[in-house]
Amino acid sequence: MTNQLIECVPNFSEGKDTAVIKQITDQISTVDGVQLLDVDPGQATNRTVVTIVGSPNEVIEAAVRAIRKASELIDMSKHHGEHPRFGATDVCPLVPVSNITMDETVEYARTLARRIGEEVGIGVYCYEHAALKEDRRNLAVVRAGEYEGLKEKLAKPEWKPDFGPAKFNPAAGVTAVSARDFLVAYNVNLNTTSTRRANAIAFDVREKGRKKRDGNSLTGPIVKDEQGRDVWFPGKLKCVKGIGWFIEEYGVAQVSVNLTNISVTPVHIAFDEICKSSDSRGVRVTGSELVGLIPLGAILDAGRYFLKKQERSIGVSDSELIKIAVKSLGLDDLYPFKPEEKIIEYVLRAMSKPKKRLVDLTLEGLVHETASESPAPGGGSIAAAMGAFGAALATMVANLSSHKRGWDDRWEEFSDWAEKGKAYHDELLRLIDLDTDAFNEIMNAFGLPAGSEEEKSAKKLAIQEATKHAIEIPFRVMETAFAAMDVVKAMAEIGNPNSVSDAGVGALAARSAVMGAYLNVRINAKDVEDKAWIDDILSRGGTIQDRAIAMESEILEIVSEKMV
Repeated sequence: MTNQLIECVPNFSEGKDTAVIKQITDQISTVDGVQLLDVDPGQATNRTVVTIVGSPNEVIEAAVRAIRKASELIDMSKHHGEHPRFGATDVCPLVPVSNITMDETVEYARTLARRIGEEVGIGVYCYEHAALKEDRRNLAVVRAGEYEGLKEKLAKPEWKPDFGPAKFNPAAGVTAVSARDFLVAYNVNLNTTSTRRANAIAFDVREKGRKKRDGNSLTGPIVKDEQGRDVWFPGKLKCVKGIGWFIEEYGVAQVSVNLTNISVTPVHIAFDEICKSSDSRGVRVTGSELVGLIPLGAILDAGRYFLKKQERSIGVSDSELIKIAVKSLGLDDLYPFKPEEKIIEYVLRAMSKPKKRLVDLTLEGLVHETASESPAPGGGSIAAAMGAFGAALATMVANLSSHKRGWDDRWEEFSDWAEKGKAYHDELLRLIDLDTDAFNEIMNAFGLPAGSEEEKSAKKLAIQEATKHAIEIPFRVMETAFAAMDVVKAMAEIGNPNSVSDAGVGALAARSAVMGAYLNVRINAKDVEDKAWIDDILSRGGTIQDRAIAMESEILEIVSEKMV
């Protein structure tokens, strides 16, 4: 499974003393698997917003350490600032970034809240998606009265914190923890200098809309309801806040929006709606810009969206999808868009200084690395590579078929096949390095000390677990390569006939991947003491191998018939 990533955005009630801020953020850097992306202090608010990203458990650990340090250094009885607040760590939301659901993020948020209460001794309220009580979902309600009213609030049974003590802590106050959706700050550039026109477009699209006026004119009296309140005419897009402004630096007006839930209104939908509204008002969109970072998935979704509008296959590489998204959204209108600086996953990859990956080598480099005296990479990694090539060939045939002259009405059919093929070759590429990593785990286990009986027992267990893992990886290669043969067969049967030989080579490569990976399963099987587990793996592996060989024969027969 691909690594889960969450973002954590703690807000600390100190925005002036850089020494205090540094001591707090230094705690984050003590946790491996977490990256400190941004530290944004505010003088007027006397508040610092920190952004960290990483795997869930490590992010929680980093947050707990930082919150503990903040409780030691910040005295809320002396705090003054323009922003509402009631704690040294005022709020600490968790945000799902990739490969994690909101429900999972909620559980992590509550785990964080529990740890703050138990380990730091601060009262914690859970709000938004993490709320344990419906009337605590709204942060404004939870924080009502702020720090000055906190002592009285905590004395009321109905305001007992969800976790931690209900006793007033004059120095640290309390903390609010939530799980919320990822927020994207996004500006769309217009070919006008008119803030009024930019505002009108923003009001068209933002969820709040605009105040309703008599006769639906733009200048008539504002309509009131029976209670004398302004009546609002809603905008087109949910989970969107927006305003128009003029950017002197670039000499253009922009529609500036906050997308508060990109699963409801993604960037590409906001862009298209702003384009439609602009066009209706005689204004043209020239491009757009992202403020801050965005998850990779959001950019890939945009690329797929615009390819589908062109009736083109979406089963292309991530780099191609990003290129399409950048060009379609005009993200390089004001300055070059650099994926390694704007996409969260790419920023993390650059910051983490990862070890050299086999998949990052040139093809020539991989061959030479394989031929070296080192035992890894070996047959398992090469089997995965063969499988990736097999799936890639099938994907190529699907992409070629999707825009074959005369087959225009079938583009979506082949796009679906290409997307399946891409998923298989991406997984097999990932397994190339995982197979070598698994071999290294075995070597590391053999290197453990074995002086005492306890150490001997621990070493034996570690070797057994590592060996099982070294079997599970090539078994996954077998499963994935065999599944990819469905795409290969389909492309041999219905794909572009001019590429049928490519489908045949794909079948040979995928079958070889299955058989090669099974050899790796078998050679490690003899060292596992759990015979029931091994018997099951070998039985299932043998079945997959037999089916792959049979499937290869079927595909090659189809290929031969079409080549006559």
